[in-house]
Amino acid sequence: MNETSGGPIALTMGDPAGIGPDISLCTWALRRSQEIPPFLFIGDPSVLFERAKALGETIQIRETDCAGAAAAFSDALPVLPIRCPAAVVAGQPNSENAVTVTGAIDTAVRLVMNGEATAVTTNPIAKAVLYEAGFRFPGHTEYLADLAEKATGAPTLPVMMLAGPKLRTVPVTIHIPLKEVPAALTPDLIYKTSVITAGDLKRRFGVAAPRLAIAGLNPHAGEGGALGLEDDAIIRPVIDRLRAEGLDVAGPLPADTMFHDRARETFDVAICMYHDQALIPAKALGFDDSVNVTLGLPFIRTSPDHGTAFGIAGKGIARPDSLVAALRLAAELAANTAGAPR
Repeated sequence: MNETSGGPIALTMGDPAGIGPDISLCTWALRRSQEIPPFLFIGDPSVLFERAKALGETIQIRETDCAGAAAAFSDALPVLPIRCPAAVVAGQPNSENAVTVTGAIDTAVRLVMNGEATAVTTNPIAKAVLYEAGFRFPGHTEYLADLAEKATGAPTLPVMMLAGPKLRTVPVTIHIPLKEVPAALTPDLIYKTSVITAGDLKRRFGVAAPRLAIAGLNPHAGEGGALGLEDDAIIRPVIDRLRAEGLDVAGPLPADTMFHDRARETFDVAICMYHDQALIPAKALGFDDSVNVTLGLPFIRTSPDHGTAFGIAGKGIARPDSLVAALRLAAELAANTAGAPR
């Protein structure tokens, strides 16, 4: 991949019945006042046209490719068309359109791997809708990792980060039931997640010496074994290994005291053991402006940190803040990466 590409950000449509089209239109309308980096919307232009009418917006839409997106961006929303096979009604998801949802993701990855796009930013998908159509991945993150592995031939461990202005968090385990977390928390997974996170903080975020705070699994980080054995038996040896390899790591720390103002000043990222342990503090401290970033990929991927919000699609009340933040962060990470050593 040509990581110094000057191309646009490839923005996927997400579920067409959700708020992805709404916030994409709103974000493009803010391109001057919010200094939005140029993006190429990959999806059905007719969905954008109908959604703009529903929102009472007059927006020019221009079908183009990566090469023409930047020139078009100031006057029209550039779209690389992928048509939906079934009618799209805001708020009413249809699994017949799953092929367009995944097709947009496939196209975005191909464009960034070819160096035509600078980064990938994805609008929200509805996993349950995709499952109805045979989608076999737990979520976006895992699907992107599979596409990366197919493109490069190299095994890929995707690492999910929620990045906001006040906090960055990484869950070691992601989309699995809580009861399965202890068995899934292997030393190898914790180690690799931490190493990938530290490496991407250096290379993409420009953090010269990343400070990692690693949470315990159990209340009070196990209370010396009284509240669980995993913290001392599984997590602590990994921390010792990371320290021996020169990383600045604290832990295992009780999760209930990791996220107050003074505690957050002591680390650059919190490595958490499961999904909600990471996402609850991240969203509480930055619901409208936090960004989902996938680390460990051979390309940059960001996304808003919210879902499809079918209940408000087409009603003109969806906020574009997180998509604006996702596009800005994608551009920032691309700029950092272009100047970073490989």
